[in-house]
Amino acid sequence: MKKLVLFFAAALVVLSTSAMAADQTLFSTRTDKPIVLDGTAEKAWDKAKEIVVTVDNLVYEPNNGYKGMQEADVHIKSLHDDKNVYFLITYKDPTQSLARFPWVKQKDGSWKKLANKDTTGHENTFYEDKFSIYWNINTKGFENEGCMISCHLDIKGDKSAGRKFTPSEGETIDMWHAKYVRSMPMGMFDDQYVDSNTDPKKNKSWGRKGDTGKGGYKNNDNADKSAPAFMNLNPTADERYYVTPDKKVPFVDNFKAGDVVPGISISPMRGGRADILSRIEYKDGQWTLEVVRALKTEGENADTQDVQFVDKSKAYPFGIAVFDNSQINHLFHNNTLELRFK
Repeated sequence: MKKLVLFFAAALVVLSTSAMAADQTLFSTRTDKPIVLDGTAEKAWDKAKEIVVTVDNLVYEPNNGYKGMQEADVHIKSLHDDKNVYFLITYKDPTQSLARFPWVKQKDGSWKKLANKDTTGHENTFYEDKFSIYWNINTKGFENEGCMISCHLDIKGDKSAGRKFTPSEGETIDMWHAKYVRSMPMGMFDDQYVDSNTDPKKNKSWGRKGDTGKGGYKNNDNADKSAPAFMNLNPTADERYYVTPDKKVPFVDNFKAGDVVPGISISPMRGGRADILSRIEYKDGQWTLEVVRALKTEGENADTQDVQFVDKSKAYPFGIAVFDNSQINHLFHNNTLELRFK
């Protein structure tokens, strides 16, 4: 296991696209059969050739007893038709992590939102599993350095374990962010992008931003943040951790000590943030994501916020990351991947 505490993107040695191993090129196979988006692989996926990507680097070593995954093999397939590109992604994870800042009733009758943040101010105890795909739009050097070209550590006066921003003005990267509590129950990734902003006054997440549109989640806190604001009516086991639109009712405290109420309230993304649809399943210690996005997206700022798969003769560099119950710390790979159509 390789653990990186401090690094700069320029200091990392990565494989160039020209030297890329054949098994790091994902070929998207044409299909004429309809793909049912349900989180399971139907017969059509048998035509697609799989690649396996090992993610075994962690961005930093948390100081609060983090016991998350140390590496994972991510299996990826792709199909496409005249309108859409599809991905089937699977990887093993021994823990299904959905308890993101949950409210728990205390013995004295009060409510506490659980958290155990590390010295960077980020959570990796009471959080959700996530998965991310990073696509180059027009950032020079991405094909050689991959995701690391936008990751920046040791910024003076900033205690974060890493900030994301592109090297030059006008350069952007498309970030597909699957949040297993905040977005995936609504059947979609959170479509985001990264630009060159380094002013936290303009954007608290620096270069990382949501696509044009509105987000579909917010904290489930009452006015003074002393208890939940809403709860689910007749929740399933998973819905203990997120309030859904169809079951959302005002919070009524008829709970006993130790009971859990979601710390987040969710609803569908809208606008450009809703471009990536997906269904997910956790079974036998494995996550399966089935994903679809239009080859070409439409709408305000689509060309600067989304990778556009309009030229099927070219390669599309990308990278992936696995977040095991972690807010920002994630497993990643050094080599740049690429998507090609056939």
